[in-house]
Amino acid sequence: MTGRFTVRVEARFESAHFLREYRGISEPLHGHSYKVEADLAGSGGGLDSDDIAVDFVSAKRKLEALAKKLDYGCINDVPPFDTINPTAENIAAWFSRELQATVADENAVVVGVTIWEGPVNSVRYEAS
Repeated sequence: MTGRFTVRVEARFESAHFLREYRGISEPLHGHSYKVEADLAGSGGGLDSDDIAVDFVSAKRKLEALAKKLDYGCINDVPPFDTINPTAENIAAWFSRELQATVADENAVVVGVTIWEGPVNSVRYEAS
């Protein structure tokens, strides 16, 4: 079999944030209903001995644990967002890095992360 299998898991969280120096001014504190989608693949791109690319249950649990760190709070209070702007772009990159650190022991890699700020606006981060 050739090709690459990609698994997608998602989590949701409610958070407030504000951007520092957004177009010359600080934004007022406001909230979003976020959704995070993470695409993962087996390190080799194929399947393991059980014919599974990435374990859905484990990956979803790990993504939800990360989302919980931002849920029902102000993202600006959570490192590293206490020093960097909590833009959707920075949030997507943070999820990618943090999730990669937790799935590496399962021979999985994060292919990309999409952050949705509400139902219509999103940004995707793909690690190089």
